[in-house]
Amino acid sequence: MDNNVIVWIVVAIAAIVAIALVAYLARRARTERRRVEAERLRAEVDQKSQHVEKRETVAQETEARARAAQAEAEAKAAEAARLQDAARTHRDAVNTKRDELDEQRARADALDPRVNDHGQKADAQGPDAVRGQAGSGQTGYEQTGYDSLTKAPGTPVEHRRP
Repeated sequence: MDNNVIVWIVVAIAAIVAIALVAYLARRARTERRRVEAERLRAEVDQKSQHVEKRETVAQETEARARAAQAEAEAKAAEAARLQDAARTHRDAVNTKRDELDEQRARADALDPRVNDHGQKADAQGPDAVRGQAGSGQTGYEQTGYDSLTKAPGTPVEHRRP
């Protein structure tokens, strides 16, 4: 064999070995870069997972407070409804009692000879004295229906509920 052929075979084998070595080193470097990138991503995921877990805890606490507030609102709404019902019951009782008192007052006015047809009291001189005071210039508390305890002068006293 010729020395020249042997040299070419050795050069070819050396080139193949060199290419294989470069490919091996390049692959190893790429694998190392990928491993480092994977570690970085895992660390980032762990950090973000901790943040997400904290936010989840905050969300759960907020949901618990919302449920408590909702329960409190429902309890207050139930209390408000109960109080409105009680107020309505009291108002109905007051109105019923007021109607009974108005009827009793009307019955008393009908029985009292000192009260004229308009629900006004006549003075001691009789029922005709009220009509006589209208033109006499007197203030005539009986004529105007003045009630010194609850009404202003000149305000007619009403015996009926408005």
